[in-house]
Parts: sequence; structure tokens; C-alpha cells
Amino acid sequence: MELFLIVFVCYFAGSIPFGLILTKIFLKKDIREIGSGNIGATNVLRTGNKLIGYITLLLDILKAVIPILFIKMNQPDLIYVASLSTFLGHVFPVWLKFKGGKGVATYVGILFCINFLLGLVFVLSWLIIFFFFKFSSLSSILGSLSVPIFVFISPNFKNEYFFIIMFVLILFTHRENVKRLINKEESKTKIY
Repeated sequence: MELFLIVFVCYFAGSIPFGLILTKIFLKKDIREIGSGNIGATNVLRTGNKLIGYITLLLDILKAVIPILFIKMNQPDLIYVASLSTFLGHVFPVWLKFKGGKGVATYVGILFCINFLLGLVFVLSWLIIFFFFKFSSLSSILGSLSVPIFVFISPNFKNEYFFIIMFVLILFTHRENVKRLINKEESKTKIY
């Protein structure tokens, strides 16, 4: 019963579509009809309203941080189940016919909760790759790949399989971006 409750609450928290909510309230637009149609922060930035984009990013991170920190303090053995449930809630929200975001911001929140260093590994990898190539999608994919590599080579970390699963899920959510990158059709992202 406790496991079911944790999965349900974390999935629910992850499934809150902040990008959709904020663009409807403040911009009177449906984010699903703009740019890639994705509800995440990168697509919200495409509306031209950077403030709403960054607020979406922050809220998508916090919707992972709040429930997962609670689980970490009270049921630490279930942190990976809670993390996966939160991520899946963001990517496959029941209210949006299972068409959610790509999960990167939520994954950042998850990483910082599991271990602050893992969050830094992702963010630094993302920033370095973005600095050179200017593709948010490529930065997200390679940033998520850097985490299981770091966990694998570091003697202080375990559960590399969880991070491999998360990389595969992020790669899956970016499958259209990968096609566009291969075909040199992916658009560069302006984050400032």
C-alpha cells in the first residue's frame, strides 16, 4: 500500500503540466500549438517570453525535488521508484493523453535530490555541449549520458542501471530531435 501511494503521489506531482498552465494563464496560448508542441521549458522559451520559460523550468525541477526529497528523508530505499514515477508523470501525464514533456528539467531535479554531485555533472555537461553546439536537445541527450558514465567510473556511486534507464528514456523522448539533428534540420535554441 505504501509503495502504491508513493508511486501515485510522485506520478501526480510529475504530471503537473506547468508549461501548459503558465502559457494559458499569462500568454493566452496553448503551448501544444507552438514550436515543437512540447509542454516543456525549451518550447515555452519559443513563445518569446523568457520569464515564463524560466519559471516553467524552475517549476518542472521543483515538482521533482519536493516529493523526492520527502521520500529520501522518510523512505530512502524507495527513492529510485519515486524518481522514476515522477519522471514518467512528466513525460506521460494522464491528463494530456500521455503526451507530456521530454523530462529533462524533471530529471535535473531528480539528480540533485539523489546526489548533488550528479546534478552538477549533468548541468556542467549540458552547459559545455550547449556552449559549443547551441542545440538544447543534443545537450540534454549527452548530458543524460554523462551521468551513467560518471556513476560507472566513480567508486562512490551505485545503481548505474537506473541512470542508464533514465538516459534511454531521455533518448526516447528526443527521438524526433535525433532525426532532425542527423538531417541537419534541428533548430538552435536561444536561452538568453
